[in-house]
Amino acid sequence: MARTAKHSPRVRALGAELREAREAAGMTMREVAQRLGWHHSKYARFESGDQPPTPEQSSAILATFGASEAERERLTDMAADIANGDANWLKAGTGHDDLTTLLEFERTATNIVDVSPLLIPGLLQTSDYARTIMANETPGDIERLVAMRIGRRDVLTRPKPVELTAIILETALRRPMGGREVMADQLRYIAKIASDHNNVTVHVLPDTGKWTPAHIGPFILFDFAKAAPIVHFEHLSSSAFLSNTGDIKVHREAAVNLREAAMNPTESIEFIAQCAAEMEDNHE
Repeated sequence: MARTAKHSPRVRALGAELREAREAAGMTMREVAQRLGWHHSKYARFESGDQPPTPEQSSAILATFGASEAERERLTDMAADIANGDANWLKAGTGHDDLTTLLEFERTATNIVDVSPLLIPGLLQTSDYARTIMANETPGDIERLVAMRIGRRDVLTRPKPVELTAIILETALRRPMGGREVMADQLRYIAKIASDHNNVTVHVLPDTGKWTPAHIGPFILFDFAKAAPIVHFEHLSSSAFLSNTGDIKVHREAAVNLREAAMNPTESIEFIAQCAAEMEDNHE
């Protein structure tokens, strides 16, 4: 049976899901391996994405955690898909597994390029802005998701932070999401974090009326120290994680072209501060 290459998006996503389930069960990797009669290094390869577990191994691992039947079925099906899938991962629907996967990629990335023509990039969002764009979530989930979104920003300020390049279309900065006061605070936050942290670079892409790759839609390019790059994008009811060489090349070239078309970092920070002032001046 053909197996997906190690470190592919789906393999790494399954590893992140197993780690999250193990930690929720309060177990160490050695404890899991001992209960299953494995060497701990075998189980560690599953969580790291070095090797995908078979559906049978996934089921046994999840039973050790005491996972629910629904969770066992979901992740066992994911392991079965890995056994027959290709490097790219195209999936219908969005949900917990997407968020867990994104958290894993943000946590382990060395460099992130976030092309955002419609909204402020997730790693740069304030809580009020995030709350606005999550308004369609159920009331009980909104605050949990907002807290999780804000917690994700730790990758920018930890001792060995990720390098973030955000390319934001001008229209996303001028759209008063949540009202002008919320948007002004959001813009001030972007200007401050870009000024205070050398690992955060922001480029504003002027809305000149000329077509750019950003007008096709947002995407995020992740680079890792010990794994192949991954591109992520999502739509209303589907998402994709791409790792084929050709797809990475196309998106990396698009990112380069967008940086060249955008304002430089100094100009961008000044422009964002100007937009914030305009939002405040027009606030009633």
